Amino acid sequence: MSQYRVQGKGRVSHAKPVSFSFDGKTVTGLEGDTVASALLAQGTHLMGRSFKYHRPRGVVTAGSEEPNALIGTSRGPGRFEPNTRATMAEIWPGLTATSQNRWPSLEFDIGAVNDRMHKLFPAGFYYKTFMWPKSFWDKVYEPVIRSAAGLGVSPSVEDPDHYASRYLHTDVLIVGGGPAGLAAARSAAEAGAKVTLVDENTEAGGSLLSEPGVEINGQPAWSWLESELASLTALGVTVMTRTTAIGYYHQNMVGLCQRVTDHLAAPQDDQPRERLWRVRAEHVVLAQGALEKPLVFDGNDRPGIVLAGSALTYLNRYGVRVGNAAVVVTSHDSAWFTAFDLAAVGTTINAIVDTREAVREDLLAQAAALGIEVLTGHTVTGTSGRLRVNSIRVNPITGSTVGHGRDIACDCVLLSGGWTPTLHLFSHTKSKLAWDAEGKTFLPAETLEDCQIAGAGRGLWGIEAALVDGAEMGGNAAKALGQTAASVTYTVAADRTGTGEAQKELPTDKDLTSTRAFVDFQNDVTAKDLRLAVREGMRSIEHVKRYTTNGMATDQGKMSNINGLNIAADALGKPAPEVGLTTFRPPYTPTTFGALCGYHKGAHFDVTRKTPIDPWAEENGAVFEPVAQWRRARYFPNTGEDMDTAVMRECIATRASVGMFDASTLGKIEVVGPDAVEFMNRMYTNPWTKLAPGKCRYGLLLGEDGFIRDDGVIGRLSDDRFHVTTTTGGAARVMDMMEDYLQTEWPDLNVWLTSTTEQWATIALNGPNARKLLEPFVEGLDLSAEAFPHMSNAICTVAGFPARLFRVSFTGELGFEINVPARHGQALWEKLWDAGQQYDICAYGTETMHVLRAEKGYIIVGQDTDGTVTPHDAGISWAIGKKKPDFVGKRSLERPDIVAPGRKQLVGLLTQDGSKLEEGAQIVLDPNQPIPMKMVGHVTSSYESDAVGKPIAFAVIEGGFDKMGETVHIPMLDRTIAATITGTVFYDPAGDRLKM
Repeated sequence: MSQYRVQGKGRVSHAKPVSFSFDGKTVTGLEGDTVASALLAQGTHLMGRSFKYHRPRGVVTAGSEEPNALIGTSRGPGRFEPNTRATMAEIWPGLTATSQNRWPSLEFDIGAVNDRMHKLFPAGFYYKTFMWPKSFWDKVYEPVIRSAAGLGVSPSVEDPDHYASRYLHTDVLIVGGGPAGLAAARSAAEAGAKVTLVDENTEAGGSLLSEPGVEINGQPAWSWLESELASLTALGVTVMTRTTAIGYYHQNMVGLCQRVTDHLAAPQDDQPRERLWRVRAEHVVLAQGALEKPLVFDGNDRPGIVLAGSALTYLNRYGVRVGNAAVVVTSHDSAWFTAFDLAAVGTTINAIVDTREAVREDLLAQAAALGIEVLTGHTVTGTSGRLRVNSIRVNPITGSTVGHGRDIACDCVLLSGGWTPTLHLFSHTKSKLAWDAEGKTFLPAETLEDCQIAGAGRGLWGIEAALVDGAEMGGNAAKALGQTAASVTYTVAADRTGTGEAQKELPTDKDLTSTRAFVDFQNDVTAKDLRLAVREGMRSIEHVKRYTTNGMATDQGKMSNINGLNIAADALGKPAPEVGLTTFRPPYTPTTFGALCGYHKGAHFDVTRKTPIDPWAEENGAVFEPVAQWRRARYFPNTGEDMDTAVMRECIATRASVGMFDASTLGKIEVVGPDAVEFMNRMYTNPWTKLAPGKCRYGLLLGEDGFIRDDGVIGRLSDDRFHVTTTTGGAARVMDMMEDYLQTEWPDLNVWLTSTTEQWATIALNGPNARKLLEPFVEGLDLSAEAFPHMSNAICTVAGFPARLFRVSFTGELGFEINVPARHGQALWEKLWDAGQQYDICAYGTETMHVLRAEKGYIIVGQDTDGTVTPHDAGISWAIGKKKPDFVGKRSLERPDIVAPGRKQLVGLLTQDGSKLEEGAQIVLDPNQPIPMKMVGHVTSSYESDAVGKPIAFAVIEGGFDKMGETVHIPMLDRTIAATITGTVFYDPAGDRLKM
């Protein structure tokens, strides 16, 4: 047994040793250990290197806020994870752990040369260097910077693990399983609320796990904890350990990341590694406690320097002494209790150094009884030791004068600069904070969500205070739900409460320019860096943060933000609240991409949506293409046909007789209600008031900027109901846009919006024989040109299926679109296909659809528009209601830049040599101009066309409408192609074929 392991102490299993490796060496810990506690039990403090200077660094905390002890962990082939916090990584047989940011070894790191040259790398040096010579950037500076960037090594093979995600709805979500969280859970659960309690650690208990000497209601703390957890389970409380609340979002949505199998040596194949929970809670109680602050002094970053509260955790929870000879440096009472507990198990406390002049008499008396030297009113001015601290230099303070120092030998230093409430989740919601001048920290104030803060998270210290406050906040949550919580009484004995004084950097007798008092351990940010940032003109704490990188490490400033703020405020000569606080953003702790992706990996990375007719298309040899999230049939090749040949055949067959097309992917939105027509008038450019039921109209949708967002044919089914179609890729976007306007701009309108894209299968029949094919299947409806003209719609029955029938066309031919319930889509398709054999029916895909629509001059939004095209630019000003008082985007159409000459406008192109243009090719007016040429537009669509007899193309060209008949040039790699500007309608300009 290691000399640092205290036999029988802690919550680890002393009878169950666990072996793992660290940097290739076998380490034996105990079941219940973390990598950090197991290494400390072996006397190992050195666990990593800092980012910038590669300084030796040891573990400084015992929780998720750890900035130094970041390691790589491997759970087998492909299961390597960098930047795992050693303080949170549970050990299991066979675990492989490695240190990071060092070469060739942790003890001897070549990168430490940076530390020798630290004066060349002050804060903000990267803003002032790498400027000269300019030619060095690409070949020297950037490659070196990129190779040095980052901590750890990225995984290089595919992750074989799988990840899960779930939703949870609960009455009360409590974040934090310490005394305040447990008490809140009891109060809310006894009132009848459905309660979920989450904690990031392996077991609930919080500070109770480090304070076994406390008694609650007459029971030892650990006995009370065991019975309390059993009681909460009996009350129906869901307790989730190893679960971190990573983000708090509006309307009480909280994201949780649950570690499911990382602690298991042999997880089952069907178990996910992690599970992401999206929790919607009626009420949230944040009981996350507080984080201990380090003190800032020269040399405060050496291995062996540990936060006092964390040393207490290692002792009482893991049964590990962090050293044999300790010096405690503190400005808070809590560190004294750590000293007393360590002294009781054999650690020599060489001194307690307290920056305060006056300390509680009971603390002084207990220290004297234990034979511990006490130095009040002292500061620390330095430490020594290369890979582990071996001495500390302390100096008395008289007024503002720092006296002569003395060195005290030690193998560990325990720090406490007081405690900072954990307010990260609270701040995610943009709730308000209030500055506590006495504690020199922020406390929660006004909350914007249905949320309570309990215990140390709002500045209350001590277990009894946390229990009482937690019970009250849990009761408040129940009361907000209309329930009544009974009063709960807690009696706590041996509660070790305390107070303290907040510090900036400690006074020193050294020249400040030579001291290296670290504030952000991981990023090597010192107090003098922060003061330099202020001298360089940084006034906001956000600017100071970015200039120095303070608070930008993987701990997101949990250890450094408040110290950094107090130092920057002092340098500015302003109160801290006037300097501001940096913005806390999700996630609370680093979260794997796997957890965020969940099931979305491999074939599930992007959902592939298939139409009801997709199986028929696959069976009949379709070649597919992705369109938005849909898999669509692109063309149906016969044996030996390539795409161009197949598409040409499909075009000819459709124009000659009849073609059938699966249009089910078109977006469909039902707009219903007494104010439906008014809503449509406001959303779309077209007028809708006079459109009679049973008729259709082309609808054009703009953004507020006046640019085209979407289009589609819209049918009015009745006075208060519209069947709106959108582009395939625009369905969700249009639905969101409609909902946004309805809920935020026009909540007075009595309208309901329903997405029906997947409720209807849509089959398009196009060609001269389309009517002949369809008529026998339609019951009770005259399909003649006179009775059912172009742009009509009807609710009817087709082949025995309920249907919405539209006479519309995207090909320029006689056309019908039949909408039937999705479950009947393939059956109807097969009936039409069988009956269509007498007309040599042809199934065609999206590529043929593109050709047919281009021949007719129909645009595709997103292909022939690019987000900067207006209706006038696209040649469809006719779709704007001239008498409409307003619609989305109307005012923007009058902006000077929108009506200015020279805008890019959609035109047709015919190449003079009969070649087919490439889509996206740039266009110039003069092919002989010097490079770089002035580009006046680009090709948006280009196809071979049998109907026209030559290739056709669309393009947007500056002032295109005024250049009809002119020649433009398209430079390619091997030649320059000349083309003539034409109109966009290449086929049947009079529209006679539509009216058949």
